[in-house]
This record gives sequence, structure tokens and C-alpha cells, in this order.
Amino acid sequence: MRIAFYAPMKSPRDAHPSGDRTVARGLVEALRLAGHDVVIASGFRSYDRGDPLRQARIERIGRRIGERIMRRNNRHAPIDLWFTYHLYHKAPDWLGPRLATELDIPYVVAEASVADKRKDGAWHRGYEASLAALARADLVVGLNPADRPCVLPRMRHGARYLDLAPFLDTRPYVEAATNRKTAREGLAARHGLSGDRPWLLTVAMMRQDQKLASYQLLAKALQALGDAAFHLVIVGAGPAEDRVREAFAGLGSRVAFHGAADAAEMPALYAAADLYVWPAIKEAWSMAFLEAQAAGVPVVAGRSGGVPSVVEDGETGFIAPEGDAPAFANNVRRLLDPTVRERMGRAARQRMLARHDLAVASKTLGEALGETPTRNRSVRLREMI
Repeated sequence: MRIAFYAPMKSPRDAHPSGDRTVARGLVEALRLAGHDVVIASGFRSYDRGDPLRQARIERIGRRIGERIMRRNNRHAPIDLWFTYHLYHKAPDWLGPRLATELDIPYVVAEASVADKRKDGAWHRGYEASLAALARADLVVGLNPADRPCVLPRMRHGARYLDLAPFLDTRPYVEAATNRKTAREGLAARHGLSGDRPWLLTVAMMRQDQKLASYQLLAKALQALGDAAFHLVIVGAGPAEDRVREAFAGLGSRVAFHGAADAAEMPALYAAADLYVWPAIKEAWSMAFLEAQAAGVPVVAGRSGGVPSVVEDGETGFIAPEGDAPAFANNVRRLLDPTVRERMGRAARQRMLARHDLAVASKTLGEALGETPTRNRSVRLREMI
């Protein structure tokens, strides 16, 4: 099929790295691996922070862009299916539902969420638009199990919901793990790390929001470990860097700030680590948990959103209650034991390969899309009758 892919939150072609861009690119790769011809329908970003006037303007722009796409579709190769990634009140889809209806093609949504507390107020317009999109969807692909209870009641009769485990291409991380000694030598030389103590790793942007809250909780938890011997390597940068550094000041030389790293550098950084740590306050699930585990590194995480769907508590790491610094510290302490780390690291890699690998996701997604056009036509026929 020829699939039009659209991400209203952030295009896979966006210049700025983020989890949204990573997931969008992963979905495009999975669709192409399944044999589909995927085109990026538009780079139009509908994200808004809560300005109703701006939202109205975004809607008007979106409708004009939709009209242009329609004209192009009539002149060039036709679109067989529309696929929208990450649909919610702050980033509604002003393109896909109308175009799918006009072209009489299936409309598929991945990672939709519904926040009923936004039905009134600053995001009312986006909330209503997202509900309308869900009501039009023929297939909804859920990446976060926490979204399912709110999304299912908004779907039309006959539409299908597919649970798809978050995924990544595990190959670079597995390969990096085979060269762990070299990766550790390089990181030790750069930051003066000692090989006789465990290396903890954190990878996150430094923003003035829940990211900063997670950094601050992590610092508080690690300080609660007292004089425990470890190194923490922090990979990331951003506008809140001064406040992040301030939070970790009490840990002295046990903390090394690596700065931002490009995608090519990341597998080796994970492979060099002994333990990945991140509280994940108000996060959906975090790609970094998948990346660390694919490299055979166990994790300590916070119980937020869909995190329990990507970290098997007690098997591939430990999950603490969200925002609970003492519990987080206790879980880190448990994984300072090398025997526990080794066992959980092996289980983490095995789980990633079996459940969260790109090839597994591509097969599941390809089968679901293969059924969608037939299912869609039969539903429309019954509705017409």
C-alpha cells in the first residue's frame, strides 16, 4: 500500500531530536519493512500550548494544507491509507480525518490519548478535534496501555484497537554490547571513571518541566545512598542545565556531565553502563528504557504511564512508585549488586529481542494493516445497507 504518514506533534523530519521524533521514525521504518510505500504527508505541526486564538489559526492552516494534499493526490499516485502518529488535545489532526473520508481510504491512528479534563478550557478545540478523529479511525494502534481505557469508548463500532509494544531496532545496541570493553575504556578516559565501582547512566533532555523534576528526584534518591560507591554519567543538555547541575552538586565527583550526544554515539554509551536510572515523572514510557535494555543494561524507573509495559519489574529492572525518592534509592541499592545486575541485564536483552524489536513490530503492524482495508469496506457496506 501507499501510506501517507503524518505526525501532528512532531514530524519525523524535524531537525530537533526528541522521543516523539524517534517513535515517528520507528513507525515509518516498521511500515516500510512490512513492504509499504510510505510518504510523509506533511511537516505541518499542530501543537499548541493553550492559546485558543492560535488554535483557530492552526485549524484554518491545516484545512488549507489538506486541500493542497487532496489536489496533489488527484494528480499523482493515489494514497491507499492515512496513518497519523500521536493524536491528543495539544496536537489534533486537522488533515487525516477529512482526507481519509474524501478519498474513501482507511484512517489509522497510533498513540492516541484522551484527557477529559481538557474538554473545557484552553484546549477545548483540540480536545473535540481529537475525539472526532478517533470516531473516524478504522484502526487505533496503542503503544501505551495506560491510554486504552479512555480511547476505547471513543472509537466507533467496528473499529479495531491493536496493542503494539513500543519498539526499536535492537541491532546497534546488541552489537555495541559485544564491544563493551572498548566502550568502557573510552568513557573512562573521557570522564576519569573508576572500573571498580558501578557506572549509572541517565539520558534525558534538560527542560524546565517534568524532565527537571525527574532529574531533581534522581539527585535526591542518589544522595540518600550515602557514601555508596558509584559513578553517574548524565547525557543531555538544555535550558535547565544550570538547575540540573545544582541538584547534583552534593554528589561531587561521583557525577560526570557528558553533554549532548548524537544518535550514533548512544549504543556505546548504553553498553558501557552497568545500570540505567530515570524516575520518568509524568512520562509515557521513554525510549531510553528500551535502548538501555537492548544493550543488556537493567534499569531503575518510576511507575509512570506505560513504563511497566517496557520494564518488567523484578525481571529486567525495578520500578518505584512515581515521585518516591526513598523507594527509588532502595531499588538502585539493590542493583548495585553485580550478580543481580547480570541476571537482569540478560533478561532485559532477551525481552527486547522477543517483544520490542523492530522486526516483531513490523510483522504485527503489517498484519493489522493488511486486514484494515477489507474490514473497513465491510463496515461501510453494512452502514450503507
